[in-house]
Amino acid sequence: MVWLDSFQGDIVFGWRQLRKRGVVSAAAILSLALAIGACTTAFRIIDALLLRPLPIAEPERLHALFREGIGPDGNPRTSDSYEYPLFRQMRAAVKDRADLIAVSYAYSRPIDVTYGSDQEMERAYRQYVSGWMFDSFKVRPALGRLFTENDDVRPGGHPFAILSHDYWTSRFGKDAKIVGRTVRIGSELYEIIGVAEEGFTGVEPGSVTDIFLPTMMNASAIDSTETSWFRTLVWMKPGFGVEPVRDRLQAVFRAFREEQAKGFVGRPKLFIDRFLNESLSLEPAAAGVSDMQKEYRQPLAALGVLVAIVLLIACANVANVMTAHAAARSREMALRISIGAGRWRLVQLVLVEGGWIAFVSTVLGAMFAWWSAPLVAGMIDRPDYPARLSLPFDWRVLGFGLVLGLAVTFLFGLLPALRASAVKPAGALKGGQDPHSRRRLMHGLIAGQVTFCIFVLFVGGLFFATFDRLESQPTGFSAERLVTLETVAQSPQPSQYWELVGQHLRQTPGIEAVALSRWALLVGNAMNGFVSTNGAPPEEIRNHFLNVSPGWVDLMKIPFVAGRDFHASDTYPGAAIVNETFVKQHFGGLNPVGKTVRES
Repeated sequence: MVWLDSFQGDIVFGWRQLRKRGVVSAAAILSLALAIGACTTAFRIIDALLLRPLPIAEPERLHALFREGIGPDGNPRTSDSYEYPLFRQMRAAVKDRADLIAVSYAYSRPIDVTYGSDQEMERAYRQYVSGWMFDSFKVRPALGRLFTENDDVRPGGHPFAILSHDYWTSRFGKDAKIVGRTVRIGSELYEIIGVAEEGFTGVEPGSVTDIFLPTMMNASAIDSTETSWFRTLVWMKPGFGVEPVRDRLQAVFRAFREEQAKGFVGRPKLFIDRFLNESLSLEPAAAGVSDMQKEYRQPLAALGVLVAIVLLIACANVANVMTAHAAARSREMALRISIGAGRWRLVQLVLVEGGWIAFVSTVLGAMFAWWSAPLVAGMIDRPDYPARLSLPFDWRVLGFGLVLGLAVTFLFGLLPALRASAVKPAGALKGGQDPHSRRRLMHGLIAGQVTFCIFVLFVGGLFFATFDRLESQPTGFSAERLVTLETVAQSPQPSQYWELVGQHLRQTPGIEAVALSRWALLVGNAMNGFVSTNGAPPEEIRNHFLNVSPGWVDLMKIPFVAGRDFHASDTYPGAAIVNETFVKQHFGGLNPVGKTVRES
């Protein structure tokens, strides 16, 4: 074929031109490679967290159930935590139209587990799931068997565990003898009955579950109407609409809330009204649902826009180079036209040269993205809540890179190609009829490039200023030389036991002071409720509580405005320390020392 022969010739000629302009070509390739690599890196992270469907059968049938209402601060609030007695009723109400699946929150701290003696304790990520989840998702076992509905019937009666494929591989080296072994979690022993198939690590992007347990094994919370501890996923059956299912769930939810509200004694009326007026919504969850998605959706969207602008800047830069090169080759193009070359033939010639630049840049950009995506994902890690993103370099990423490479070729190559093909032979061979025409396109591209650069610098400056302000934001306590030690026991222990542990730690060389608290500050945990002051009715402001030991306030370098620290003789309830915000809200800024506060 004539066209194929000419195309092959253009490929060879384009490569020669690239080598001939070695320094200029290298600069163009490097700038494009960094931009393409940045775009591919952003895509890998956005795809892994927000776009990639879960590795289950028909993920488009999966929805997440949310509660929408007004929060304690008076602002709209969305939540997805539920109580198991409510879950039972909702599941029964829609069983003919959908399967409801309970999954506890995986985006949390790892737990202590041991496969041998207590001296060999290690950390792993656990998740309670409904026994029928694997059957609904059609997830197959890689070894042994997976849970069934019969494994999730009686509270505390099914001490079975399933390992994820990743955890089985990294921790046990794919040891086939793992089935039948036991793992101790807290005070409970679980028999490992199987390993989930490769690729399935849970339904929460950003988290990777190591050990799956039946929901019934969370026996202390399974019958509580006050404990919300899991998400509810809705697996729609074929042929049924979302809205009828939501309406049924809403009716059950409302009735359950009304029954709960009958036991609210001493709660503010506004709180009860908001509690009863929450509504349910069903949102598509083909890509799963997690706290990290909600937390990073907007930042990742901003990141995507910024890297796209950076790519446009790089394309404008390369287009300038290509335009200047095309202008320098005007006589060559005029000669080609004179001997019979058509306009499309010249467009093809210049585009192929641009294609070489785009191809080499895309390859280098892919290598950059392969290295940088895990690095960027690691930057959003927190010591207590690490981001555990699956970042495969598969056909989705390769397809994105291919489309990006083709788009880049046309972005920076099409205008120079059209300009080169529009040359007039007579004028070009005489030196050109308009000496300024070759500069107009370049000036326009330079103006666009400078505009984009100023915008990126402006937004980057805002990000830097915001980060600097957040980093220097006062926390109200001193973290200098402070170490947080999270402690656990196989069985619940009284406060005297932990105080004894603290005394032993105080005797350790190098430790200046030790204090106890129910959890560390700024870790996301909270216990809240309403209070009444000096015997008055409960107020509508919800307050946060934290149990601490004597000496904790001093250890955290929190200054006292009035009053004193706890004494060893103080009891709970009996004594409390409040902050200035609490004093302003409940005592009008007056000295609260000696006044009484009661939890409602």
